[in-house]
Amino acid sequence: MTILRFFCPFFILFFTPIVSVQAFTGTYGINYGRIANNIPSPDEVVTLLRAAKIRNVRIYDADHSVLKAFSGTGLEIVVGLPNGQLQDMSSNADHALNWVKENVQSFLPDTRIRGIAVGNEVLGGLDYSLWGVLLGAAKNIYNATKKLHLDQLVQISTANSLAVFANSYPPSSCKFNDNVNQYMKPLLEFFQQIGSPFCLNAYPSLAYASDPEHIDINYALFEPTKGIFDPKYHLHYDNMLDAQIDAAYAALENAGFDKMEVIVTETGWASNGDQNEAGANLTNARTYNYNLRKRLAKRKGTPHRPKNVVKAYIFALFNENQKPGLSSEKNYGLFKADGSISYDIGFHGLNAGHSSLLSLKNINTQGLCRSYTMVFFLSSLILLISWS
Repeated sequence: MTILRFFCPFFILFFTPIVSVQAFTGTYGINYGRIANNIPSPDEVVTLLRAAKIRNVRIYDADHSVLKAFSGTGLEIVVGLPNGQLQDMSSNADHALNWVKENVQSFLPDTRIRGIAVGNEVLGGLDYSLWGVLLGAAKNIYNATKKLHLDQLVQISTANSLAVFANSYPPSSCKFNDNVNQYMKPLLEFFQQIGSPFCLNAYPSLAYASDPEHIDINYALFEPTKGIFDPKYHLHYDNMLDAQIDAAYAALENAGFDKMEVIVTETGWASNGDQNEAGANLTNARTYNYNLRKRLAKRKGTPHRPKNVVKAYIFALFNENQKPGLSSEKNYGLFKADGSISYDIGFHGLNAGHSSLLSLKNINTQGLCRSYTMVFFLSSLILLISWS
């Protein structure tokens, strides 16, 4: 009986849910964009992701076919509220509540929705009408999750481009743009209150393409290089991504938010581009994404924030043939439209052992059910013995 009394609190603790808002597990995730008419189905995407052991996924909407396909897979997903809906969500709390009910609550808990990204690259963007409604939309979406008792499960955030910064070189000099600051500061105050991170879309490839004559491509690609020295921090940087992340930390510190975590919500390198897009080729794309994967696997921080492990979502899962803009926009995928790899960084495409991979989702679901059944059986047996 003494032994059983000792174990009973353990089982009670084990079955008591521990609530914390954490949208990212590990260090590696991927953006699943779907502006294409020739990519694999959501069910096949589940197969691909599980075979690649990529658990963290971001989408740019809340497509129900995707959310249904992810049900029971263990994959953790951040859904997106598109920029086009920000005005409505900001002005109408009931619409925000209905949106969360229909696109988040109705899929939980089977689909592990862990976050809602409210807009994408709004501040610093060209649509100034959205700058003033972003905070209202974020608040109404958060209040909706709170009303539905999801606020301890689903994290609210928004992704920012480097355009929100006045200067990011050297990292220690970084501050938010004056025209952005009046919108950014109250947004950060709100995110600080609810425990959300600062989300950054960081592309060393775009920085290199903007000034290839003066930027060492090896510095952008995580390849051996002399790097840069930050005189204020007295720190050496051997790659540009770390420098971009620390620039974001510097801007946050300057604005009074030195405790806020930075998460990279997009980073990647195009495997093809127009003639005037320096560096956009397959060799560089493979080098960047291979080295990035190795760097994230080390689970280490940046020179300025060594204890803050870098977490990043790669852009993107697939090449997207219907994306507008420069040719590079269509060619960020780690995988081609047919599910084969764009280049080798250690993943396998759908055509590699395809039939065996397709059963992964079912195997995982069945195994999970059996595990829960066994755990509940054992706990019930122990409790019965203790009562007797």
